[in-house]
Amino acid sequence: MPSVQPTAVSPLILEWQEHDQPCRALWRDQHGTPPLRLQAADDTLSADAAYRLISQGTALVWRGDYHNARQLLKALASRVDRRQQQPHRNDAAPQTPQSQFHQHRLRQSQRAQILNRLLIPVEADGTIALRRAPDLGEACRAALEPAGQPELIPLRTLQGYVGAWEWQKKGIEIAGLPARIHVPHGVYSPIRGEYLPLLANAPLPPGARSAFDIGTGSGVLSALLLQRGLERVIGTDLNPRALACARDNLARMGHADTFQAVACDLFPPGRADLIVCNPPWLPAKPTSQIEQAVYDPGHRMLLGFLQGVPHHLEDGGQAWLILSDLAEHLGLRTPQMLPEAFAQAGLRVIGRSDTRPAHPKALDRNDPLYEARSQETTTLWRLAIA
Repeated sequence: MPSVQPTAVSPLILEWQEHDQPCRALWRDQHGTPPLRLQAADDTLSADAAYRLISQGTALVWRGDYHNARQLLKALASRVDRRQQQPHRNDAAPQTPQSQFHQHRLRQSQRAQILNRLLIPVEADGTIALRRAPDLGEACRAALEPAGQPELIPLRTLQGYVGAWEWQKKGIEIAGLPARIHVPHGVYSPIRGEYLPLLANAPLPPGARSAFDIGTGSGVLSALLLQRGLERVIGTDLNPRALACARDNLARMGHADTFQAVACDLFPPGRADLIVCNPPWLPAKPTSQIEQAVYDPGHRMLLGFLQGVPHHLEDGGQAWLILSDLAEHLGLRTPQMLPEAFAQAGLRVIGRSDTRPAHPKALDRNDPLYEARSQETTTLWRLAIA
């Protein structure tokens, strides 16, 4: 099938032709940069030919069997991984942890760009008109507002929606909570939760009744604080999906009247006895909405939190900062940066508790960042006004 240049009707609508017939579909910005070229493809296209086309910037609109598309995606991933494992000219040069981190992110980005060029056409009613296509309506509606018009979605993204929907339905059991935490696509999930016992066991400020949870996400920190006896918690976030998620989780635990979700950047109005924050741990630029929970460019959220604490903390109150030192091991943050930031914000350390990661990557010697991950420590810093 011939390759055709798509025409941008608007920033999010593409037009192209198949068999001399015009086609039109929505492209959402959540799916990355719109493709430069589109070509219809089906089961007659070999994996090698598909890889050549995709490597040259052509996105494939799949018209064949859905399960064959899944097999093709696996074959493309295998080819990308083999190519990335080949030695490069610069591989012999000495590498720092920082350069390894940036190369790792670059390779991840390049891999995603290639694999996201296998596109599935989704009809206006949310169905997929391909042979043996499953009903992904629930998973798509849980991840995105219905488009109401045909759209193109990368198969890899669709699979992510399905995985997120299954986790959302199942929920995550957290020790000390009366119900599971349910997290939709687009909200950071506390699957890696080794830091949660730190918050559950740290001594509360004497007489503490209220708390702010800065960047509440799923609301898990707020839930733990309310279970510990605090009377009122306000969780803040800029992500509407996170705010809705936190409200839902806290309401199912019986805290609808004691928890408030507020849309704002960092702090809500007023003061609290305890202010907690689990900011993104790495100072790098996020490339998607969900990565905003992992990457904090220039330590904007971290420093904004520390600088704002004195203006929102009640007398005798405490601020709890949950932060990994992975950035130090990767050379992205100096060991002196955090103590200096505390001092510049007028805060002093009154206690700390540490834990080590237990997730698989920290134990995988084949992981590109193993050396840094194996040394990582996550700390809950208890801070007070100096």
